[in-house]
Amino acid sequence: MKNIGDINVHYFDTGSGETVLFLHGWGTDFSSFKPFLEALAPYYRVCAVDLPGFGQSGEPPAAWAVDDYGDFILKFMACLGISRVILIGHSFGGRIIIKLAARRELPVAITKIVLVNSAGIRPRKTLKQKARLLIYRGVKRIISIGGIKTRFPGLLDRWRKKHGSPDYLRASPRMRECLIRAINEDLTPCLPRIPCPALLIWGAEDQETPLGDGKLMERLIPGAGLVTLENAGHYSFLDQPRIFGRVLDSFLNITR
Repeated sequence: MKNIGDINVHYFDTGSGETVLFLHGWGTDFSSFKPFLEALAPYYRVCAVDLPGFGQSGEPPAAWAVDDYGDFILKFMACLGISRVILIGHSFGGRIIIKLAARRELPVAITKIVLVNSAGIRPRKTLKQKARLLIYRGVKRIISIGGIKTRFPGLLDRWRKKHGSPDYLRASPRMRECLIRAINEDLTPCLPRIPCPALLIWGAEDQETPLGDGKLMERLIPGAGLVTLENAGHYSFLDQPRIFGRVLDSFLNITR
């Protein structure tokens, strides 16, 4: 554990040489990458971190946006003396990497990035989703009128539990705010500004960040390459670990 910005942070750090830093997805922690952390350790310095609000790390002090998580990662790398880094991120971790890699000035050199079923493309809402949002806003407005909130305590919470996403329902109040800020930000404009080599790895059956998102990222990130893993979903690296490992080795120039 290490204290960074008054947050107790749980992290992993082993090996030597250029650093590879893993950033996990929403609702998980760095242990999801454990087999790959150990596999890369003979060739690189391998680091991973439980992002604030996940795993064994403390929550952020406020409702953070993606850029705030990016600032945290820069502080984390400074604390560990990392000046050059290869970033590998799954889902929400990929979202953070996109924002960092697109920044014009950084105190570290990002030499390569790997985006695994990355979040960042804001999907168009379906008619059903739009209707649900309008109903939610209507319920929230009605509850705020007069004594309805007092007469029907917990009504809005019950509605959220019935209609909210699993990630939202499992999160604490503060992390729910972080989630809302993250998913409402479309990172598409950031993609053309990423200058470093980028590998995109996607599960063909991903229902959370569809393969179409990966194809769009491949088109917009200069020189990016997309590898599609068949019979794999949102956690493609767990669904097809051997193929994922081989693809990663190739991109990192590892010969076993």
